[in-house]
Amino acid sequence: MRLTWEELGWERLAPRVGRRRLPGWDCTAGLVVGEGAALMIDAGSSLAEGAALCADARALTGGRVTHIALTHPHFDHVFGAAAFAGARILVADGSSETYENGRDELCADAVRNGLDPRAAEEATDTLVRPRGFVRSTWDLDLGGVEVRLVRTGEGHTAHDLVAVVPGDPAVVFCGDLVEESGEPQAGPDAVPSRWPAALDRLLGLGGEDALYIPGHGAVVDAAFVRTQRDALAARFGTTGSG
Repeated sequence: MRLTWEELGWERLAPRVGRRRLPGWDCTAGLVVGEGAALMIDAGSSLAEGAALCADARALTGGRVTHIALTHPHFDHVFGAAAFAGARILVADGSSETYENGRDELCADAVRNGLDPRAAEEATDTLVRPRGFVRSTWDLDLGGVEVRLVRTGEGHTAHDLVAVVPGDPAVVFCGDLVEESGEPQAGPDAVPSRWPAALDRLLGLGGEDALYIPGHGAVVDAAFVRTQRDALAARFGTTGSG
């Protein structure tokens, strides 16, 4: 008998959609389950965390994860990807440089933020190269459930990707374009001048009634995203565009 989302510590968002808040950095991993296919959205901060997510997915679906969408190239979202053998890795177009030549900086950033150096090195050495690049949109048919991957433009990084699962309500996995458990982080690879516009596009994708799943923290609504958009515009002196 398959276990339920709740029995495995996941939050069920829709009949075939759930997410888990991971320990440490409170990073979200999402799962969308189709007939014979499954999409993991972000993969955790280490190979061990990725392996745990992989095991959860198998327990929930009886099969394997076939696709992984990585919302942006930061260690706490990508370092577990190698644990999903055979999965197709999908990322925003333009981010391949980080996966190819930015591994040392990913490793250093992970260690600076408290990841065990051995775990960071292991994840860096095995980091999976992407096999699909989303230039604008990419529609996935997982068998009975559709997911649209959208490159929203620059914001938290220059290569942010979101996943939209249509439904009533729709579920929008935002990556770190939206954060609930702390102030949105703008590191050296952020593009603050474009961030409010990216959130305008995000709101257009989900609409007023969607569930918005931040990269860190609790599920939020459109009003929260709009408030965070306005705060970012004020913080960085930008207005964005619809």
